Parts: sequence; structure tokens; C-alpha cells
Amino acid sequence: MFNRFSFRRFYALALKEFIQMRRDRLTFGMMFGIPLLQLTMFGYAINTDPKHLPTVVVSGDSGPVPRSIIQALRTTEYFDIAPEPVSEGDAQEMLAMGDAQFVITFPPNFTRDLMRNQHPQLLVQADATDPVAVGNAVGAVQGVIEQAATRELQGPLASIASADAPVDFRLHLMYNPERRSQVNIVPALLGIVLTMTMVNITAMAIVREKERGTMENLLSTPARPLEVMLGKILPYIAVGYVQACVILGAARWLFDVPEEGSFLLLGGCILLFVMANLGMGITLSTLAQSQLQAMQMAFFFFLPSMLLSGFFFPFRGMPLWAQYLGSLLPLSHFLRIVRGILLKGNGFTEVWPNVWPMAIFFLGAMTLAVVRFRRTLD
Repeated sequence: MFNRFSFRRFYALALKEFIQMRRDRLTFGMMFGIPLLQLTMFGYAINTDPKHLPTVVVSGDSGPVPRSIIQALRTTEYFDIAPEPVSEGDAQEMLAMGDAQFVITFPPNFTRDLMRNQHPQLLVQADATDPVAVGNAVGAVQGVIEQAATRELQGPLASIASADAPVDFRLHLMYNPERRSQVNIVPALLGIVLTMTMVNITAMAIVREKERGTMENLLSTPARPLEVMLGKILPYIAVGYVQACVILGAARWLFDVPEEGSFLLLGGCILLFVMANLGMGITLSTLAQSQLQAMQMAFFFFLPSMLLSGFFFPFRGMPLWAQYLGSLLPLSHFLRIVRGILLKGNGFTEVWPNVWPMAIFFLGAMTLAVVRFRRTLD
């Protein structure tokens, strides 16, 4: 009976664990890789005060006052104003597609009406699907516009400048006028839940067969690698649709999220997104040697997807390198799709720029999975 603590036994067991940990290079790398990834993401990529937001101008007046206002908005660094004005139709299309965050509309004779103290109207439209992304910019825009207009009213026009609100400022928060966080977060949860479950479940599919000893039976069948891959992901597509229906139902009946667009179009995009994540999960499953490794790799994929997709933090607030990295992940594109369809009523033309990257990701992941799949246990 071992009734005394033995330092020798303790040292032997600890040494064994160190050796095993060193041999499991994936786990060893995860212990250092995940903290470094979190440090990099939170330290460099996360920014809750985004600037240089894309802004377009619809101008019916090319006078000095609109030019002064535009220059004043540029100096705030919140607005990255396009050099040339656009038409009203193009501006609304850019808002719907997410290419513009703000639209500033100057009516005809804006300068003349201002000089006559007729309080010309100036309309600012903001894409408020993500209230955090436009919060500080919205807070600054009215004051900047009024100050710029007042500076132009000098000399005999000083009496107009001293009056209250020489410009009739109108702010329209598009797609989420009440700036409710549920309108932004709940649709995005559809992408988060599908990514987390689909990747985690399928990441263990091939490895589980090996650990249970049933891989021999699978390999003895005439099924080809692609048939095995597709056969394993098909049941989870149905699971993904069940999850989507539950979340969309909760969004409508519990959180009063508007659902403006086509559910048929959304259903097709959900299918592609689910398949992209299942393809990634199968790829990780072919790389892992155990279910623990598969779960670790799935988490390593899920963490940057969640942080770089625009779910928690504004996408445009991240540095360019983080935006490029986030654009490689299917979740970033799916969040734009689901928010665009539900909140903006986008059609196929508007969502297509985010559909084809998910299709390419799925094809790449499945190709890699088929290449990695082995017809033997060696």
C-alpha cells in the first residue's frame, strides 16, 4: 500500500505527461496558438469606433456651402466620401448592397435657400443594421454640418448664422430606425449557431469511425471518397435547416425582427452556407488523429470566424489585413446575406457578391477533404 508520497513516482508521471504533450504537436501548438490568436484579434483587429465609413453624395447643388460641408465631414475621419456624386437610385442600391454606409443628399438650390434664410433641408441616410458601426458617426454628423454651414454665413449673412439651425437637418436611420441591438444580433446568430454546430459535428465524423473501429467496414465498401464525404454531410443539412427554422421563428415571434426579403432565397443561401461549414468540418476530420484534436481544430476555426465576421464588432472598424482575412471566411459573407435579406429585402442581385465566395470556399474545402481521405487505415 502506497501510504507515503514518493517524489520519484511523482517525477516519473510528470515526465511521462510532458513527453506525451510534446508528441501531440497539434495540442501543444493549440495551447500557444489560441492565446496568441486571441491577443492579436482583440489587440489589433477589434475596434468599436470605426472610421472612414464609405459615404456617397447625391448633390443637386455644386455651390460653395455643400463643398464646405463635405470637406468638414472628411476632416472628422468618420466619413470616406466618394469623389464624385451619384444619382439617387445608385445611392439607394449602394446602401442595400452595403457598399455605402451613409448617403448625404443636397437638394437643388441648397446654397441659395441657405443665403435666403429659408432653412434648406439636408438629408443624411445611414445604414443602421449595425448600430455600433454608425453610432459615433451619427453623433458627430449634425454638429459638423451646422458648423460648416455657419462658417459660410459671414458678413451681411451673419444674422442668419446667429439664428438657430440654419439648415433643416434630417437623419434617417435605414433598416433599423430604433437602433435595436436584437435586429442586428438575432439574424447573425443564425450564422454563429450553424458554424459552431456544423463544423464541430462533422469534424469528428471520420475520426469517430477510426476510434470506434468501424472504419474497416466503411473502407470495405465500394464507396468512393466523394460519396463517403457527401453521405456523411447530408444528414446534417437537415439538422441545419431545423436550427434555421427555430432561430428564424424566434427572431419573428420573440424579438420582432423584420423579415422583408424572400425566404426561398434565404433558404438557398442557408444551404450553401451549411455545406461550406460541413465541408470545412470534414476537412478537419481528415486531418485530425483523434476526436480531441478535431474539436481543437474546429474551435481554432470558429474563433476567428466569430471575431472577424462582424458579429461582435463592426467589420469596417477592423484594419485592412483583418478585413481581408475575414473575407476568406464564409461566416462574414453569410452575415451580410442574412441581414440584407431580412432587414433590407435584398434580392439575388444584391446578395450575389457574397454568394460566390461561399461557393468557392465549399468547393475548396471538399476538394481538400477528398484529397486527404485515405482508402486505407495507414
